[in-house]
Order: sequence, then structure tokens, then C-alpha cells
Amino acid sequence: MDQFARTQLLYGIEAMKRFAAARVAVFGIGGVGGYVVEALARSGIGALDLIDDDKVCLTNLNRQIIATRKTIGKYKVEVAKERVLEIFPDCEVRTYQTFYLPETADQFDFTQYDYIVDAIDTVTGKLAIIENARKAGIPVISSMGAGNKVNPALFEVADIYETSICPLAKVMRRECRKRGIESLKVVYSKEEPRRPLEDMSISCRQHCVCPPGTRKCTVRRDIPGSTAFVPSVAGLIIAGEIINDLAKQAEAGVIS
Repeated sequence: MDQFARTQLLYGIEAMKRFAAARVAVFGIGGVGGYVVEALARSGIGALDLIDDDKVCLTNLNRQIIATRKTIGKYKVEVAKERVLEIFPDCEVRTYQTFYLPETADQFDFTQYDYIVDAIDTVTGKLAIIENARKAGIPVISSMGAGNKVNPALFEVADIYETSICPLAKVMRRECRKRGIESLKVVYSKEEPRRPLEDMSISCRQHCVCPPGTRKCTVRRDIPGSTAFVPSVAGLIIAGEIINDLAKQAEAGVIS
């Protein structure tokens, strides 16, 4: 019995072959990206590139699937790789301890991918991923803001120019328009973001617990609040879009 037998009951053997032949790059292995990786591994994606320069932090335990007491202080990409191989030992996993920005973009050949996931926080990095994916002709899906929200039922899949309410999506619409990017598949929420409470008794600004050698979360203007059930839903929606798009390719006769 194959471990993906239950998935094959829904998609069929040709789709499973397509999944096995696919290489997907996931930029950002955090609250959203970690769940993308998890679902892709459990769906039989044959190769994954994991890109993130961060380490697991105590404050990640409330929402990141790779975060446990045992993984605190370890690089997220290495923890995610170990987890993937425990689920699907035949998956080819490559890791990059890199913060993706225009100046690090030359480390990656986007033409080798079948799908690209943008699950990072910085606008500059997101735009670099999107532009390079477009140049390579590779489909990309981008996560908009998942922080400061509490209703996972309000996520939608849409083109960036059809989004509303989400502050990050507003910035991305403007920047994509400037760059002549005509379309971009995104997952976003119509929920109005909450304003995080100013509680210095638990604030990272007063009680930083970032692992040594990592970028401090306090460099942000605002430290967002988050939950266990909002970023995870965004990540699972993204994974679902990738799997369903690859299944459509299989129906069209695309194997690799």
C-alpha cells in the first residue's frame, strides 16, 4: 500500500506522477510557509526547496508547525527538512539559510521550479520573487497579511488587483502596478486587522527572546500578534492551490 493511496483516490495515478515529478520552492518557512511545506510533503510533492535564514524562536510556538521546545534555536529550514523526510523519505529537499532579497536573488534559478511560494514578510523580497518568477515563466502564489487577524474563514484566493482591506495587499497592488505586473495569484483576508495591544510585560521590545545570530523581530515598526489557526489556514489554502493546479497539468498531459 502506498502512503499516498488516499490522495490517489481523489486525483488518480497521473496526478500523483505529476506531484512526484514537481519541484516547489517555498520562500519563508514561518507560520504560513511551514504549513505549505507540511501539506505539500503529505501530498507527495517530489522535491522541495526551502528558503529562510531564521531560527525557531520561543514566540513561534503559538503558530508555526515546525516549532517545538526541542527545535528552539535551530534553523527553520533544517527543522522543516527533517520533518519532511520523516513524512516522505523519498522527497528531495534542498535548504537555503538565506533571507531572500534582490541582492541574494542570483543564488536561485527559478526555471528549475514547477511552482513558487512567496510566504515572506518584506515587500522588497516579495516583489523580487514575483518578478523573477514572472521572468522565468513559473507560476507563483503569494501570501498577503496573516498577522493581527483572528477569523480564518475570511481568507480568499484572488488576483492581487481584486483584493481589498488587507494593508499588505494594498501596498503590493501599488508596487505590482508600477512594475507592469498584470496579474498575481494571492491568498488574502478581508478581515480588518486588529491593533496589537501595547503590553510591555510581554513585549519583545522589553523581553527579546530571539535566538543569537538572527534578525531581531524588534527591527519592525510593529510586532504583529498572531494565532495558531490563522496563518495555518493561509498556508493550507496555498498548498491546496498548488496541488490542484498541478493536477490540472496532469489532466492536460504535463508530467514534468
